[in-house]
Amino acid sequence: MGALVRAQGEFVAPGAEDFVLPPLFGEGTVVTKPMVLVVLSVVIVAGFFIIASRNLKIVPGKFQFIAESVYDFGRNNIAREQIGSKDFRPFVPLILALFTFILVNNLFGIIPLVQFPTMSHIGFPLALSVLVVYPVYHFVGFRRHGFAGYLKKETVPAGAPAFVLPLLIPIEFLQKFVINPITLALRVFAAMFAGHLLLLVFTLGGTFLLTEASAALKPVSIVSFAFAILLTFLEALIQVLQAYIFALLSANYIGAALATEH
Repeated sequence: MGALVRAQGEFVAPGAEDFVLPPLFGEGTVVTKPMVLVVLSVVIVAGFFIIASRNLKIVPGKFQFIAESVYDFGRNNIAREQIGSKDFRPFVPLILALFTFILVNNLFGIIPLVQFPTMSHIGFPLALSVLVVYPVYHFVGFRRHGFAGYLKKETVPAGAPAFVLPLLIPIEFLQKFVINPITLALRVFAAMFAGHLLLLVFTLGGTFLLTEASAALKPVSIVSFAFAILLTFLEALIQVLQAYIFALLSANYIGAALATEH
């Protein structure tokens, strides 16, 4: 970045303000690009599975094979492994929807012309965590174990000495009922925010060096653009991984709530 300092003019590094996008239809309206992308992602996910399942065949074509692979991954590799073969079936639609919805919204960050990961706005992953995942796993826990039984299971680890319970119970309560839903949202938010910010730095930095720097420094823009391309591939991997982690932890919380032990 030293080259940017020596370049002619002034390079203004991107920051959090670049994630605050104005209304699409001018002042006085509330519809923003992230809102549109969220709706578009729902259409994409729903359309994908509807089209893929419209004419199912015993020997699947490429499109059906992709859809079945995604479904099998969400069903068996996430829901079944984390919740258990006895209880996982009712939760497959939820886990699959979380995985595919977050995946599409993350991938928006590297799609040309769109280039904005929706989950880089904390409100979206927080809504999924607090308004969807959090109520589900606590509801199934209370329903299976009863109110007192579930609270005891979640806050009193089996075999814990009685003298540590006054300290342990508040810690366990905070973790299970306050911290878990917040950290679930923060993981995907932080990864998408930081990754997109890095892409902005190298892309805008390369553009600045190419258009504003002296002739001697213009070749340095190639290095910046090269890093931007490499980071795009890395970001794609992280985007898939973060969608998987969110769905995995959601299934894990549901499985833990249904389990008989702490």
